Amino acid sequence: MRSAELRAAATRVGAIRALGLGVFLVLAARAAHLTVIDDQGYDLWGRQVYSRFELPPARGVVYDRRGKELAITVSAPSVYAIARELDASARVALAGALGTPQATLDERLDGRTGFTYLARWVSEEQAHRVARLGLAGVGLVAEPKRAYPAGDLAGGLLGFANIDGRGVRGIEQAENDWLSGSRLVVPVERDGGGQLLARAPLRPSDAAGGDIALTIDVSLQAEAENALDEAIEQTGARGGTIITLDAATGDILALAQAPGFDPNHFRTMPYRETGAAAFEAASEPGSTLKIFLAAAALETGAVGRDEPIDTLGGAIALPGKTISDRRDLGTLDLGGMLRVSSNVAAVIVGQRIGREAHHAMLRKFGFGERTGNGFPGESAGLVRPWRKWKPLDHATISFGQGISATPIQLAAATAALAAGGVWRAPRLVLARRAPESDWLYAGPTKTRRVVSRDTADAVLDMMSGVVSSRGTGRLAGLASVSVAGKTGTAQKLDPNTHRYSDDYIAWFVGAVPAEAPRLILTVALDEPGQPHTGGAAAAPLFARVAAAQLAHLGIITQPEPLPYEPDLNSTMLARSPEPAAEPRAQRVAPPRPHEPIAIPASLEVARIGDRVFVPDLGGYSLPEVRQITAAHALDLHASGSGRVIEQWPAPGTVLAAGERSVSVRFGESRAQTRSPQRGRRG
Repeated sequence: MRSAELRAAATRVGAIRALGLGVFLVLAARAAHLTVIDDQGYDLWGRQVYSRFELPPARGVVYDRRGKELAITVSAPSVYAIARELDASARVALAGALGTPQATLDERLDGRTGFTYLARWVSEEQAHRVARLGLAGVGLVAEPKRAYPAGDLAGGLLGFANIDGRGVRGIEQAENDWLSGSRLVVPVERDGGGQLLARAPLRPSDAAGGDIALTIDVSLQAEAENALDEAIEQTGARGGTIITLDAATGDILALAQAPGFDPNHFRTMPYRETGAAAFEAASEPGSTLKIFLAAAALETGAVGRDEPIDTLGGAIALPGKTISDRRDLGTLDLGGMLRVSSNVAAVIVGQRIGREAHHAMLRKFGFGERTGNGFPGESAGLVRPWRKWKPLDHATISFGQGISATPIQLAAATAALAAGGVWRAPRLVLARRAPESDWLYAGPTKTRRVVSRDTADAVLDMMSGVVSSRGTGRLAGLASVSVAGKTGTAQKLDPNTHRYSDDYIAWFVGAVPAEAPRLILTVALDEPGQPHTGGAAAAPLFARVAAAQLAHLGIITQPEPLPYEPDLNSTMLARSPEPAAEPRAQRVAPPRPHEPIAIPASLEVARIGDRVFVPDLGGYSLPEVRQITAAHALDLHASGSGRVIEQWPAPGTVLAAGERSVSVRFGESRAQTRSPQRGRRG
């Protein structure tokens, strides 16, 4: 009996062993099939354990011309999940930790099984809450995030990079290819908790973007923005724009606009409010266009500088309309036309020039085409073909109606007069630097001669009369510094009725100092309250900004409105040049004389340990610069001839150990080449 039971037990054990062996063989065969014959299983295992993770590279840094950081890349935590590993309870917990509506989280996860971002650029507090949950298949990854240390300073100019690290506005968009580098693909594997682990060392610098230095000076930018904000508060204007150009190089030193925006918060801003009005907003320039009319008259010989222009009692009849001045301005010359801003005189001058020649001159000054600085979304403005100009069209264009221009076009055109008749494309990028490389100077922008030097000097001289006691720009006056400028008051078009409204843009364009321009400023206030004219609203703002910015060049002055001197007899309006008895601003010399000079002890290069502070080399000759740089083992890279008009790095830059390269560009300043005629108009 007992032997029978043992045989039965042995049979059962053998059967179980056989069954187990059979199951093992079946599983082994299946595994072999999946791994050797069919790689589906292997692939599944690989997808569960190994993966490739794509990280956007750190964008390059954007600096101002003095090395101040305007756009940098920081690290920000983002939350991801392997969607198939999250059950309903995990989703509820995640929504609570992130402060996200459950429906939003479900929408992001539904229909997905693999890697999915749940929230990007979360706060440190949110990241800690998610980490404390300890959920399988949920993790944190540090992503590069664009940050703008100066907040809303120059926000419209800088633009922003979106959440995927791509520049979509302003400089960030224009220089995206240079700044962005290449995306970093990292092989990773997941641990038991679902966390991603890099399988190879990460070197972000291998994919990092290059750096750029802008021509903007943050000090000048801040002064312009503060002054603009105060002017808007005082005048009740809707907004405004200020542009400052370097007269010698065309560099954009400041570009303020209001309302502005903070690129750190671009996700909360409507896209249309993140642009740069200086490049994108084209409007009628008003009477500022008369300075280019005067240039066309002189350049073509249609009207001589002292040739009398009868304003016909203050009105001129044209087919369809009568053009009038505010009163009878009597007989004027070109300078008088600018000084009192006579529309009737402008119409007469335009008729003498002719449509074709007038149109050609406007195009030479850059109206009707982009300035070529590469800024995204830049408007070309509008200058219709001259063959389509009817007599009334030509008349209104002569005093700035029926044509549209951007503030940057107007600034560049004014700068051409200050540069002796040479138009220069405004420059935004001063230098570029590839990762682990030296700075590469961007070089000068394209230029073209628009008018002769004699014409440019004559017009600039006449613009000095605008900022006089009898000129429309007297409120732009500066103490002991002469100003060449022009006011403009442009009536705005109603986009709904396509007729002129009761709203205006107040303009002022100018160059300072008038006899040797260093800075070109364009000021615009959109819909200021009363008084709304360029002379009353924009001219004082010009004076304030010009005084503050000239101080950085060593020219100390302050706004000084000239006393109003009414005309006693409108029909005997004083002709330009004005009576000698009228007080004029004193001439000022450029901050660096161009006669031979000795190098002062103050220009010795300061040192702290192995660091060197770069001095201001502006205005010095090549031998002098060589003497300074050689004494301190600085590597000099020079181009051009004459005196230093530009240097890189900027004055005051700290060169660390191993950095000893200084680049300078020599050229001829306006003070060296000013014609004798300018001496009469101090």
